[in-house]
Amino acid sequence: MNQPALSNDPAQWRADLSEHGICLVADALDHGRLEAVRDRLYQAAADDVDAGVGYVYDSNDTNQRVWALLNRGDEFVDLARDTAALELIEHLLGPNYLLSNISANITGPGCGRMALHADQGYVLPPFPAEPLAANAMWLIDDFDAEVGATQMVPGSHRRDRGPVESDLTEVTTVAIEAPAGTLCVMEGRVWHQTGENRTTDRRRAGIFAYYVRPFLRTQENWWRSIPAEQMEKLLTDPVMAALLGSESWKSLGSVVGPALDKPRF
Repeated sequence: MNQPALSNDPAQWRADLSEHGICLVADALDHGRLEAVRDRLYQAAADDVDAGVGYVYDSNDTNQRVWALLNRGDEFVDLARDTAALELIEHLLGPNYLLSNISANITGPGCGRMALHADQGYVLPPFPAEPLAANAMWLIDDFDAEVGATQMVPGSHRRDRGPVESDLTEVTTVAIEAPAGTLCVMEGRVWHQTGENRTTDRRRAGIFAYYVRPFLRTQENWWRSIPAEQMEKLLTDPVMAALLGSESWKSLGSVVGPALDKPRF
């Protein structure tokens, strides 16, 4: 089965997005940046467990989600606004897209597969001809089939709907195998799932920055999940201010009554 290529060539990325609905950007994180992100992520995960708020996604307690990453370190803010990632997101979604969520998925030994799904599965079929959402997935550890790499169905973005039960025995998934530091951009119509971690001693982490077209409500309510002091800091950055939805777009996000001297977060 054809698969996206791990590449440094922007033309290859766009070709793979068109053909497969997904592309792999090689060496998107240099060694120093990768190590800083990994250290901060695993520390945040450990902090959640110690605080009794570790979020387990599956029934065997081996798949941990880490939420609200914009609150957990500047390393994650830098990923959300990364120039190379945003250029590909704009290629898929057009300008004025929003950051809908940024979280991490740490898949541990023995973790089973997640249900096959499309990230814009909330959209009634048939899907529009262009994606409404896209993921920038940062590979923080090496991804391979044994350690539970994300599985995807190449070309499924052309099916104009998400998967249903009858599809599960008819489609073949392919593991997204690439080294740590790779950026995987996947449009929202692609069918995919967390893979099964068949190892006994390895974890793999991915950070998922999820973006949507500007007329969609974001998954994360930033004005409730980000503390006021952090929000004020983020809003001083024009890129982050736009990603968080503080700018108006056509008739959305405008202030039609008297504006507050200081926004309430």
